[in-house]
Amino acid sequence: MVDPKRARYLTGAEGAPPVPPPGGYHGARRTAAAPAPIVGTASAATEKQSANAIGWIALVAAILFALVLLGALLAGGTDLLYGVTMLTLQLVVLGVVVAALCTSRGRVLGASALVIVLLLNVATVGAASALQTSASGSYGGEKTAEQKHEEAYPGVKDRSADEILLQPSLEEVREQSDAMLAEIRRRLSDRFGYTWSEIGQEDLRPERNGYGGESMLVQYISVPWATNEPIQDYDRKLAVMGVIEEVVTQYGMYGLYSFNDPSSSLDDTILQKFYGSSDPRTQHTWEWYSDNYPDPLRFYAVIHDLSNDPAGELRAEREAESAGSGEPLEGLQIYFLAPELLSDADRAEFQERMQEYPGF
Repeated sequence: MVDPKRARYLTGAEGAPPVPPPGGYHGARRTAAAPAPIVGTASAATEKQSANAIGWIALVAAILFALVLLGALLAGGTDLLYGVTMLTLQLVVLGVVVAALCTSRGRVLGASALVIVLLLNVATVGAASALQTSASGSYGGEKTAEQKHEEAYPGVKDRSADEILLQPSLEEVREQSDAMLAEIRRRLSDRFGYTWSEIGQEDLRPERNGYGGESMLVQYISVPWATNEPIQDYDRKLAVMGVIEEVVTQYGMYGLYSFNDPSSSLDDTILQKFYGSSDPRTQHTWEWYSDNYPDPLRFYAVIHDLSNDPAGELRAEREAESAGSGEPLEGLQIYFLAPELLSDADRAEFQERMQEYPGF
C-alpha cells in the first residue's frame, strides 16, 4: 500500500528517479561547493622594464646637438650651421635616435629624442639664422680678411682711381644737367607755349664696387620734368626733338639718337612691343637719347601719345604711374642720368682709401 504523503512525488514521474522528501533524506550531510578558479587572459602581468643605455644616449645626444645649434644661432654663425661638420653630426645623432627606436626598452626615450631632432635641426635652425642675418645685414660669416678687404674697395672694378678723379664730379654733372633742363624747358615754352611739372626728385644710388660691396661712387638721376600738354602731331614731335637737340649739342653732347625709329636697327617685333608700332607715325611712345662719352652724362627724352593707343594698354600703364607720381598721362618727359660719380666732398677720403689697394 502506498503512503499517501509520498504519492504526490511519484505521480507523473514514470521512469525518473524518486524525488527526495521535503527536508531531504534523514542523516544526509550537506557540503558547500568550492568556487571555480577564475582564469585570466594572461597568466601573469609583465613586469615594467627600465630604459636601456641606447635610449639615454639618444636623448642626451639630441639635447646636446640642439644646444650646439642654438649656440650657433645666437652667435650668428649661419655658415657654420650649413658646414660639413654640422651636417655630419646631424646624421650621427639621427642614426642613434633610429637605433633607440628599434629597441623595446629604448623606444620611449628614442621617441622623445626624435621630437627634439625634428624641432631643432640644421634645416630649421639654419633657416632661422639666415632670416636673422638678412634682417640685421650681418653677412660677415666665415669670410676671410682678404674678402672683407675687397668688399670695402672704394672704387669700381676695372676702373682706375685716376680715371674716376679726372671725370666730372657729382656736383659738376648736377650743375650741367640742371642748366640744360632749364634751357630746354625755356625754349620749348617760348616756341610752343608748353607748361611744365616736376614729376620726381633727384635720385642718388650707391654703385656696387664689383667685389661684393658698395663703392664711394653714386649713380645720379636728375629731377625729371614733363609737359602738362600732350604732343600728338608727328611733325610737332619732330620739331620738339629738334629744339632739344640744339640745346644738348650746344653743351657738348652728341646729336639725339632715336630708339623707336626703324633706323635704330631694332627688329620690328621689338619696336612693336616697346613702342606700339614699327612706324613712328603710329607709335604711342617715342624715346630719344644722347650722351657726352667718354664723360658719363646721358640724356633721355620720351613722348607718350595716347591717341596712338587704341587698345588702351599704354593708358593703363600710364594711369598706374600717374597715380604714384602725379605726372601727366601723356606729353614729353626729359631727364639726365650719370653713373659712377664721385662727390667733391668725398674726393680726399677716396684718394686716401685707394692707397690701400695698390694692385686693384
